[in-house]
Amino acid sequence: MGDTLRHELLQEGEIVQADFFKENRKKFAYEIHGGVAVLTAYTAMQRGNDAAYEFEQESNFWWLTGINEADWLLILEGASGKSWLVAPNVSESHQIFDGSLSPQEAQDASGVEAVISYDEGQELLRQLAKKHSIAYTLGDHPHAEYFDFHLNPAPKKLHTALKRAFNAVQDCRKELSRLRAIKQPAEIEAIRGAITLTSAAFSDIYNTLSAFASEYEIEAEFTYRFIKNSAQHAYDPIVAAGKNACTLHYSQNKAAIKKRQLLLMDVGARKDGYAADITRTYAVGEPTKRQRQVHVAVKTAHEQIIALLEPNLGVEQYQREVDRIMTEALLSLGLMENATDEASYRKYFPHAISHGLGADVHDSLGAPKFLQAGMVLTVEPGIYIPEEAIGVRIEDDILITANGRDNLSKGLSTDL
Repeated sequence: MGDTLRHELLQEGEIVQADFFKENRKKFAYEIHGGVAVLTAYTAMQRGNDAAYEFEQESNFWWLTGINEADWLLILEGASGKSWLVAPNVSESHQIFDGSLSPQEAQDASGVEAVISYDEGQELLRQLAKKHSIAYTLGDHPHAEYFDFHLNPAPKKLHTALKRAFNAVQDCRKELSRLRAIKQPAEIEAIRGAITLTSAAFSDIYNTLSAFASEYEIEAEFTYRFIKNSAQHAYDPIVAAGKNACTLHYSQNKAAIKKRQLLLMDVGARKDGYAADITRTYAVGEPTKRQRQVHVAVKTAHEQIIALLEPNLGVEQYQREVDRIMTEALLSLGLMENATDEASYRKYFPHAISHGLGADVHDSLGAPKFLQAGMVLTVEPGIYIPEEAIGVRIEDDILITANGRDNLSKGLSTDL
């Protein structure tokens, strides 16, 4: 076994062993002051007729348990330090067709004290409600009003059930977000692994770009490389040629790739439970003068913004500095009339500069006032000019360190 493979296997074991999840539950119990918390896995969602979509777990539940199966429950009593996994009722037909996680497998993965049946779980909650007036669980997603999709129903269903059993139900999303915002060493290694895999795929595609005739061929290449390395896409990949890059969440990936276009690719692997999120914009053939100008403006802004990052940087100050840098970039391209042209600023740079990264590709940073060592966030300036069919974005994944920052994806060139 080569050294690289041995290191990769050791890191995978470090992430998935039960002690990681046990320690997370211990920290969470402290945050809820020894109370009772009940969290649910997501439920499976219909894809079509009698088939379900590929299952993806609710990230808080996974971070506390390591369980990647649908419909399980976690019950945690902070005062006693005990935790239980509640297994769902699984029909014989489901067992035959889809299998299920055994109690021993669930206990080995999570390190909980016991795995109990659904009926035993209901009885346990009744007993805990006699000693605790409040139950902690996930409340409504803070940005749900902006979503154009239906939420997984499992958390809401659990919230409703807990309201019938306990005097009060309290949202614990903020407590979990604050805990998860500061990445542990094993988590950072997992993120590095996802970034390494993603960067290698980007680099190879860049070096053979002329061999690809369509967006979907490039998507297929990323997918092949991820699956071959026991990984998957952390989100729907964006492979956007020409004007398609001006649709920020473009995911059709069906168009032909033509010479003299720019190609924007926003892709990230998920490996060992953690995501990468990288964007590069490449020229197909010789770029035009204007394409070069836009790319240089974005690349310069990207470097300047990364240089701002350090522990104790105020989030509001960071945003002010980003606005200043991006305004200078847009003015240099003639896309703003003056520094107060807010409408043009939002037209050509319509998205946020950063988000957290971890088990979720958009991981919460816990609404901090200041950046802290251990946080991982993206930096992704972009300029989009629909009338010129030009869209450029460059995105890297940055770890805030004790003395500054570490660009985890710096090994992948940002050249056009």
